[in-house]
Amino acid sequence: MDALTLQTAASGAPVTAVAGTFALFALFLSLTAHIAARNVLGDVEVKKAFAVGPVPAAIAVVFTTFGWNSFLALLLAVVLDFVLVRYLYGQATRLSAYIVLIHFVVTIILGTIVFGLLVLLSSAPV
Repeated sequence: MDALTLQTAASGAPVTAVAGTFALFALFLSLTAHIAARNVLGDVEVKKAFAVGPVPAAIAVVFTTFGWNSFLALLLAVVLDFVLVRYLYGQATRLSAYIVLIHFVVTIILGTIVFGLLVLLSSAPV
């Protein structure tokens, strides 16, 4: 079964399911982008992170929906994340690459924790 079939079966409306998935993932990636930028640069504007988050989320949703290569999606998301961080925060190449690395690590760590908590809560007895 592909992702679109599973989402349709779960919610009944594939457009709503894909839009909801995109919105939640974009919000999550915006949060982790802000954490990464704040960790490296100090006090930064939150609105810049809200411009960074939706791009990798859109790439992930499109590549997953059409079943395209996930490694290519990851590479494209990291490259575009770097371009956006460099442009929005106006930092040097090395510092922008460091922010993107921290963003990647924070996303993996926080995603693992949130997913683990969701699995734990869903398996709890009623």
